[in-house]
Amino acid sequence: MDEEETAGYSEPCAQCAAVDWGLSEEGRFFCKSCHNVIERTKEVMDLTFIQGANRISTLGRKSKTETAGGRHTWMVCEGFQFILMNQADALLRLGVHPHFKDGVLRQLWRLYLQKSRQAYCVNRVRSAKFRVGDADSDSDSAAEASVASASGTDGESNPCSSPSSKGGSDWSGSADSLCYLTPRQRRSHRLLSLKKTLALIHLALVWSREALTLSDLLGLVNCGSVPYVKAHEQLPEQMKLFGKDALLFNAETVPSHRSLHKEAQDLLLFLQLPAFPPISQQTLLHPGPLSLRYLIDANLPGELHRWVCRVAELAGLFHESIQTFHPESQPTLPRYDLQAAALIIVTMKLLFGLDDHTEWELSNNARSTDGEGAQFNLRRWYKLMQTALNRAQQRRDQDTARRQWRAKKPIFMRKKEKWWIMKKKRVAEQLQMCFEKLSSQPSGPKDVTTSSFKFCWGEQKGADGPSLHHTLLDGVVGLKDDLLTPHHHSYWHSSLRPCKPRCQNHFTDLKNTLPNSFVWLLELFCFILDVKPSCLYEEVLSVERRVFAPPTDRARLRNRTETRTRHSAQTSEES
Repeated sequence: MDEEETAGYSEPCAQCAAVDWGLSEEGRFFCKSCHNVIERTKEVMDLTFIQGANRISTLGRKSKTETAGGRHTWMVCEGFQFILMNQADALLRLGVHPHFKDGVLRQLWRLYLQKSRQAYCVNRVRSAKFRVGDADSDSDSAAEASVASASGTDGESNPCSSPSSKGGSDWSGSADSLCYLTPRQRRSHRLLSLKKTLALIHLALVWSREALTLSDLLGLVNCGSVPYVKAHEQLPEQMKLFGKDALLFNAETVPSHRSLHKEAQDLLLFLQLPAFPPISQQTLLHPGPLSLRYLIDANLPGELHRWVCRVAELAGLFHESIQTFHPESQPTLPRYDLQAAALIIVTMKLLFGLDDHTEWELSNNARSTDGEGAQFNLRRWYKLMQTALNRAQQRRDQDTARRQWRAKKPIFMRKKEKWWIMKKKRVAEQLQMCFEKLSSQPSGPKDVTTSSFKFCWGEQKGADGPSLHHTLLDGVVGLKDDLLTPHHHSYWHSSLRPCKPRCQNHFTDLKNTLPNSFVWLLELFCFILDVKPSCLYEEVLSVERRVFAPPTDRARLRNRTETRTRHSAQTSEES
């Protein structure tokens, strides 16, 4: 035991010249040959001491003092660049193609810095120079960051006082955080934020035609596979966060699906991007392959996929021109995940009714057989999914409760606050260790494999239940004039009249009037996508308008969308 504790000290004894050291109960080094005690002590940190007194003794004859390595001047956009690259590297480790980072995201990032006049331009919004503070960063990032420099008159036209201008203290933080927090810059909505980094990644994923939807990206952020909430902890040591940096780099919540999609749409208009690569039927973001993935996750029959594709064709959503962003013909970025889920819900309403009566009558007529040729029974599927859904929600709530949302490296607003913030942090860690010992369970979330599927179906160990993907729809469809036709001929829907652009969602007001089976199916896919029911309900209404609304209402809706997009583009150009 003494050999492990004293392995780092190899100086000979001053009395007998032997190198055989031991450690006394007081933590002092002594020679095992002549029992000579020296002044060297072992550094000890006791976190289990309940009274909160951490005992630390120095390792050496003289106390070491932390030497300041000089001032490290860095800009806010440099910090966001490191965070953006860390997020991209996390996606590469999960299997995303390297072209996503090198060929797409890097170009979008450079274009954004140039459009927002933060780099790669002459008249920049700040006066300090743009320098990379991490000497170990890759050469490409260093070359890109060193391209931009401020003009001689920029410092006079945009004076910016920052803590770093007062001296070479390590507490200076970024050099231009105060400029980011001026009322003029906040009104412009151009400067960086953590939400914008995720929006840039989402645009790069869509451009690269990767099989990651917006809900998949938010799911990876929630489980910690992509850094976001505590992303500032991965910044280099040279980038010390202090003061106003907390308002820029500290995030305590993950953005919602709606807000992040709106941020990505605003970035599209601000960057004035050209037409994206086409989203064809072979692309995994297309409603065809994406709806099949959601059918497997929801344990629905595979035969349902052909009906989903037919509904998508009736709605005009199967052509690649509708699924591909174009600044003129398709100026709105599609919500691919919500669109595929909405198509499945509309198809289920067409085949099963989902009016709290028809679906149960069809289930009573279905044959209750297993194996090959088994018919799909909605009642059996509902009971199976409800049990699996309750378990999955419980697991998610437990993982959320165990997750550590507080950062290990807190950001101090003022230097005087460090001592009591660190004291609170030590007390919290000690209480956490005590509760962990009492509960005999780890406090952090369990390590789980990253997957886009919420459920696992089959006969293997750990599955949520038997798979119904092979079952048939003979009980709900049949041949009529040599064509497969649903036995159920009626279809109900809410009002399909387009709302005003500023109108809020009506799902909360209409929830009590909607059939329970429809609301349950809506909430099931909301759990799979991790979105609010109001967002998915709006997408269901959008698909129903395309299928059932009169042509005049469709034209009115299309004109409103184009007018709203054109107005947003003009506002972005004026700002």
